[in-house]
Amino acid sequence: MTPEESKNLLRELLLKGSSEELNHELEHIHPADILEILHEDDDANFETILKRLPESFVADLIDEEDEEEKYEILKVLSDYQQSEVLKEMSSDELTDLVGSLEDEELDDVLNKMSDEDREDVKQLLAYDPDTAGGIMATEFIAIWENKTVKKTLEYLQSIKEEMESSYYLFVTDRNFILKGVISLRELVSTPFDTLISEITNPHVISIDVNMDQEEVAHKFEKYGFVTMPVVDETNKMLGIVTVDDIVQIIQDENTEDIHQLGGVSGEERVDGTLAESIRSRLPWLMVNLLTAILAASVVGAFEGTISQVVALATIMPIVTGMGGNAGTQSLTIIVRGIALGELTGDNARRILFKELGVGLITGVVIGLLMCIIGLIFQGKMIFGLVCGVAMFLNMVAATMAGYFVPLLLKKMHVDPALASAVFVTTVTDVLGFFFFLGLATMFLPYLL
Repeated sequence: MTPEESKNLLRELLLKGSSEELNHELEHIHPADILEILHEDDDANFETILKRLPESFVADLIDEEDEEEKYEILKVLSDYQQSEVLKEMSSDELTDLVGSLEDEELDDVLNKMSDEDREDVKQLLAYDPDTAGGIMATEFIAIWENKTVKKTLEYLQSIKEEMESSYYLFVTDRNFILKGVISLRELVSTPFDTLISEITNPHVISIDVNMDQEEVAHKFEKYGFVTMPVVDETNKMLGIVTVDDIVQIIQDENTEDIHQLGGVSGEERVDGTLAESIRSRLPWLMVNLLTAILAASVVGAFEGTISQVVALATIMPIVTGMGGNAGTQSLTIIVRGIALGELTGDNARRILFKELGVGLITGVVIGLLMCIIGLIFQGKMIFGLVCGVAMFLNMVAATMAGYFVPLLLKKMHVDPALASAVFVTTVTDVLGFFFFLGLATMFLPYLL
């Protein structure tokens, strides 16, 4: 059966299947598959399908949906159904939903939440959304170290519907101070009369509630966990972060970095409005205009030289363009290294010398090729030497700019991905013109 045939069968089930058949099949269907159908179908089918789904499954759909579309799913349902769906959602899912709403929609959703959920959401909204506190779920299972394995298993069976994650169980005291962690596998393979304290691993790795979400992602990547506890400065456990949250964060951060390297806001979407795209792009285009004027002013200072050796105007873009390419290569590696935490104080010097070596070697190779091209183009050895030396100097400068600019911006608390490309391009253009036209001016008598 082809994917399209499977999709049509699923659509038929969602629209015409009996309630018993639908509820049975939904146990084996991923919400993302139904979302795909909802996105493709018309409004009538969209509403019909949603109203036939159990509230627990609609909650899963909302969790899977993009932030801008979450409320579109919820508002199709009756007020009673909306309240039931909200009860099925975890605190972090509710916070994601609430964070995407306008004031009027926000009040409507908050009024339909239970008092407990409303307080949890308000607590999470108090944290910066880009920190561990902003992405954590406050629903977690805390077990006490003075209980036996049997009592703990009985407790877990009684609350199985409330468990956000069951891979690891976190041990706390009655004030929720984190004491350790136990894997579910170890729990079920230990004799019933064993105390929890005897099998607890006290060396639990936790996340500070104020840690930036990128650092949280790096921690998950480093240790390979699927769940990690979030604690405050007293080591009190406040919630958990699960790996499904981290996958979305990594995707969002990577998208943002790619956008920003291109001088585009990390929040711009391909299906966004015209106004959003203009606000995202125009400011950086204006900055680029100013830097282009700076580069043009350097060219203007050597008008006399260019007027006497017109061939210089043909070669200039090659020198600056190759410098820009070299700078972008170095910049991309360094920005990515900063984002992933691979560039640290311990290895910064080694990476600097590596990038310098890359600049020198590539500069020599490309410079020699440029020297030959200049000789062929103008028929004069001195012209070729000017082209080659200028290319060498600009390639080295570009590589160093690609290394230092993002690091300096990082120290100034400016996002390197957002601003680095503009400044690196400025360096390569300004210095490229200066090296090339400056050398040409020095050797002008030999070029005529």
